[in-house]
Amino acid sequence: MSVSTIEAFASQVAIASLNTYQKRLSPHKGFSCPHRLLHGGDSCSDYIKRQLINQNLITAIQMAPQRFKACKIAAQTLQSQRAASGCIVIPCCIPI
Repeated sequence: MSVSTIEAFASQVAIASLNTYQKRLSPHKGFSCPHRLLHGGDSCSDYIKRQLINQNLITAIQMAPQRFKACKIAAQTLQSQRAASGCIVIPCCIPI
């Protein structure tokens, strides 16, 4: 098996795993991707899937931490906005 065949297979497995996550786990976690909520566009899982489709596996893996860091910053921004709006008193933004 060539390296490109192994890489293509690994990308397909990663995409299938992300699809399973999106269908089976994500709907039950109680919150949406902060990056998508703040900036619009793709959720982190959709972003990584798109990178796996449009780039090679290594590039997609290298881009993931940068996206997750941006998502963490988006989560902190959203949390600050909620706290500033007084939402901290009413548990309207706590995941159920």
